[in-house]
Amino acid sequence: MAKQAKYRLAILPGDGIGAEVTAEAEKVLHAVAGRFGLRFEMERALVGGVAMDVTGEPLPPETLALCRGADAVLFGAVGDPKYDDPQAERRPEQALLGLRKELGLFANLRPVWVHPALAAASPLRRDLVQDADLIVVRELTGGIYFGRPRVEGSEKAVDTMVYTRAEVERIAHVAFRIARGRRGKVTSVDKANVLACSRLWRATVEAVAREYPDVELEHMLVDAATMHLVRRPRSFDVILTGNMFGDILSDEASVLAGSMGMLPSASLGEGRFGMYEPVHGSAPDIAGQGIANPLAAILSAAMLLRHSLGLEAEAQAVEGAVRAVLNAGHRTADIAAPGQPTVTTRQMGDLVVEALL
Repeated sequence: MAKQAKYRLAILPGDGIGAEVTAEAEKVLHAVAGRFGLRFEMERALVGGVAMDVTGEPLPPETLALCRGADAVLFGAVGDPKYDDPQAERRPEQALLGLRKELGLFANLRPVWVHPALAAASPLRRDLVQDADLIVVRELTGGIYFGRPRVEGSEKAVDTMVYTRAEVERIAHVAFRIARGRRGKVTSVDKANVLACSRLWRATVEAVAREYPDVELEHMLVDAATMHLVRRPRSFDVILTGNMFGDILSDEASVLAGSMGMLPSASLGEGRFGMYEPVHGSAPDIAGQGIANPLAAILSAAMLLRHSLGLEAEAQAVEGAVRAVLNAGHRTADIAAPGQPTVTTRQMGDLVVEALL
């Protein structure tokens, strides 16, 4: 992919610590532009609770229009305690579902790798998590989260799970292509012993697998996967799964890295366009204190460079800078050992920029 003269990026900081960590990711992108002679045109827009404060809508039309005209979206986090009523007609979290649906983002990639310097930060034993390196490929626009909820009075509620063969095929192709560039193994996670959707899922994945004879496929029930993910995480390479199971498994996998503050993600569609965000939420309990870990947001920016802009060398430079900072012993509070000195959100961003330049 040839480099462009200019790249348009939509920046959606959102709520809570989203604004703090996104600012550091922007800082790193500016440094990348300076080092590699690129031009990033970055424009901010409202999303989530802050958008509701101003417009009454979690995803204003202006924000959606900006995203549609961009090469990629860098997203912070959404969620505000004052909008926590689950019965409310509008909630900040609806912005995420809306963006995924309106932008056609069906594939969520959540890489989990354990930096050697952070193995002790995991609550699991070092010998279990050392060298773990996996990626969860989660289907993002189907399944129970996009079903038809129905409430019947105060005594009954119904949620529906629906998957089509086409939906499963397209996410399976993503997983197998990624596996070809890694260690060549896909673990498809379902609940085929109980759910009709999972039986369709399994049969479809097996059909797609025949197009990738160089990639090993194994099937695993979700309850077994939750156990093996913490018992033998190094046995996983690419985990392919549906919307709800992927949501749960990727959060569980965060314990391997020691903190959600270390985990980036990408949400992709059919082309190169994508939305990139840290796995963590808005964390209102620590917002404004300058202690949030920005590395997940910075690593999300690296994924943006790689997947949407085709800038592999630039992405590797950012990831190398993060590794250098961690190797030098710098830590935010969430990944620090007891008694170990810590740096602020802004200081961590500055350190990554220094290592990058």
